[in-house]
Amino acid sequence: MKEQLLETSVEQREFLPAAGRDWLLPFYDPFSRLLGVAAAHRQLVEQAKLQKGQSVLDVGCGTGNLTLLVKRLHPEVDIVGLDPDPSALRRAESKARRRRLSVRFVRGFADTLPDPDDSYERVLSAFMFHHLKGDEKLSTLREIQRVLKPGGRLHLLDFEFDGAHRHGLLTHRFHHHEGSAVGSEPSLVQHLRDAGFAAATRVAERRHFVSRLAYYSGVAVD
Repeated sequence: MKEQLLETSVEQREFLPAAGRDWLLPFYDPFSRLLGVAAAHRQLVEQAKLQKGQSVLDVGCGTGNLTLLVKRLHPEVDIVGLDPDPSALRRAESKARRRRLSVRFVRGFADTLPDPDDSYERVLSAFMFHHLKGDEKLSTLREIQRVLKPGGRLHLLDFEFDGAHRHGLLTHRFHHHEGSAVGSEPSLVQHLRDAGFAAATRVAERRHFVSRLAYYSGVAVD
């Protein structure tokens, strides 16, 4: 009964399409390749230091590019991709079948994750956090903290805006901007601390021709 209620709430809830607008979805993967998103994803995967047998969640997986990269680089991990956009998930599942990669995709929202407590050793997220409004940021991080095992880690990648980089091409064209940008106040590091993460830090940045990218991590505690 509880699962049926959760399914109903997911079906009825509004969501932002993975590409910002439904009609842009067919162009999302080609545009991502053009912009070199895979290299940014690879740096995030390297940062996560994944190990054999770990369970991994990709929050806001979209069409599955990061999820599939993880499985290709680390076939021994168990990875789940989660996104609210059913059209994007269908594309992700189709790509996984073509590449014969064993992954699981689930429809859901970042601030109400469908998993029980202590489900994962790692949670990854790329180019999703800036979509969230202020209250959704904290509730999402608290949910991620809940599903991580004690000592598990969140590794997050997103755009970092300042006066010189505000509204980069990728976010302007493909990411309808509902939330506030990473880099605005309060900082993402502060959000991580407020959600209960230990060792919250901005790990690195990456210069990109459309925007500056920033990498973050935090450790889940009891």
